[in-house]
Amino acid sequence: MTDMLQRYRESIDNIDAALVFMLAERFKVTQAVGEYKATHALPPADPGREERQITRLRQLALDAKLDPDFTEKFLRFIIDEVIRHHEQLRDG
Repeated sequence: MTDMLQRYRESIDNIDAALVFMLAERFKVTQAVGEYKATHALPPADPGREERQITRLRQLALDAKLDPDFTEKFLRFIIDEVIRHHEQLRDG
């Protein structure tokens, strides 16, 4: 393996680690949101907020030269998981 390839792979590994930690932090916050919603009898999902987020992140993806369809699929996956957690909190 060349030194250049090794450096690329190390960068990818660092980015992957940062992504995992960012997702963990995001889920800590969404867990708190879910607890708040459950305590205040709010619905687990907020379709209006979800659509605004998707629109905003699709634009960020375009700005970053990233495929907005991929970005939306990724965000939908995260949103669906968050809603599942919120439903579990509500149904206790």
